[in-house]
Amino acid sequence: MKVIKLLTCLLLAGFSCQAFAVSAPSQAVLQQLKLPPGFHISIFADKLPTARSLALGDNGVIYLGSRNGQVYALQDQDGDGYAEQRHLLADHLNMPNGVAYQDGALYVVEVQRIIRFDAISTQLAHPPEPVVVYDKFPSDKHHGWKYLRFGPDGKLYTAVGVPCNICNPENPIFGSLLRMNADGSHLEILARGIRNSVGFDWQPKTHQLFFHDNGRDYLGDNLPPEELNHWTETGQHFGYPYCHAGSISDPEFGVQKHCTDYTAPVWKYTAHIAPLGMRFYTGSQFPEIYRNQLLVAQHGSWNRSDPQGYQVALVRFKNSLPYAEQVFISGWLKPDGEVLGRPVDILQLPDGSVLISDDKLGAVYKVDYRP
Repeated sequence: MKVIKLLTCLLLAGFSCQAFAVSAPSQAVLQQLKLPPGFHISIFADKLPTARSLALGDNGVIYLGSRNGQVYALQDQDGDGYAEQRHLLADHLNMPNGVAYQDGALYVVEVQRIIRFDAISTQLAHPPEPVVVYDKFPSDKHHGWKYLRFGPDGKLYTAVGVPCNICNPENPIFGSLLRMNADGSHLEILARGIRNSVGFDWQPKTHQLFFHDNGRDYLGDNLPPEELNHWTETGQHFGYPYCHAGSISDPEFGVQKHCTDYTAPVWKYTAHIAPLGMRFYTGSQFPEIYRNQLLVAQHGSWNRSDPQGYQVALVRFKNSLPYAEQVFISGWLKPDGEVLGRPVDILQLPDGSVLISDDKLGAVYKVDYRP
């Protein structure tokens, strides 16, 4: 079947479209993953090096950013849960981590700029030249990769990380949460004191913005906790580099500073798990207990003595605030410490299933509930 799909794709679309069978390494990783009863995980697409952020376009097209220069469009045209077609929309970009889609156009954020591919859904085989939306971001690559989403207000949201582990940059755009109009005008700095945020979402009922922040390194294996923050008003400061996780004074920059002067996180994750993409689940396919709860891709620690993270968690909300956390999918970290995959982003599909990207395996998984 996969061979037939490959031939059909090549005959219909020439060399711009390719289809692949699921690789043996991907199948091997699937066998290690553990989910709650009734849930099923499969490979939606693989052979996608450094697969990162996901965005849903028209007609079921999935857009995928990466850290190594490529942007893809993925299509499951026959509805079997496997994207038998892929289009390479762009190559040799500058860490195009973030992708967003609105009104027929694909927006891609590189380190230094945001670009837009107009009418992309009708031109997948022959993508147009991109239009520059905004090109005044710093060019520093340390924490330079960015997340990109459209908010309920129709504006583009992103964040600019700091160019270091711990420092106090002079340029006020570093360590900030931003938004702008879709055409790149009217840039606003919404909040500061954010070390590196590569994931955010809006709560379904309140439309309040929640975002992750990855804490600093080299304070030990267990400090500081990673943060889930709640943005409520322009001008908030979330503590970096003076205060971490709401209560931990930085040994270098926290002298004569008070943590109570800054906005504390509404939830603290375990240190160094690197929470990235997040989505409030609003579908009807999963059981009701998942409705309006937060799915979190925990990318995993990179320099902890004993690795941790490498999973998808469920953060439970009540009265619009988080109160509990539990594992949803595990198995990417084996008991012997071997890392099989690193979850990055989460995307809900119209049928209520969920996609999860993995930049280590270079794959996108699909999670369905089949009671």
